[in-house]
Amino acid sequence: MLSLARNLNLLVMFLLELGVLASVGYWGFVVSSNWPLKLLLGLGGPALFIAIWAIFGAANGAMIPLTGFARVVLEVIWFGGGAVALVMAGRLVPGVAFAAVFVLNAVLRLVWNQ
Repeated sequence: MLSLARNLNLLVMFLLELGVLASVGYWGFVVSSNWPLKLLLGLGGPALFIAIWAIFGAANGAMIPLTGFARVVLEVIWFGGGAVALVMAGRLVPGVAFAAVFVLNAVLRLVWNQ
């Protein structure tokens, strides 16, 4: 049963990663009424987040994998960025919920050494 819970926690981590990209993209498309700016932020924001995650955060493929405190800082900035993007897009409750799910997921990963 604990094995199932651990696997579900890893699934939640993956879904949170996708949620960050969706949140940043959503923010980019609602931040302005100017279509070129919407396209730049709505597509460029997630692309920037993807590049950062690929370089520093990807589990098995990061070019410069971070560990320890540096990894914690990366995750707080990255996942916090998703939550902040939702709040800045006018979605306070989903932004707070996103942050809460991340914190719970991070605590469980720490406890379970994932």
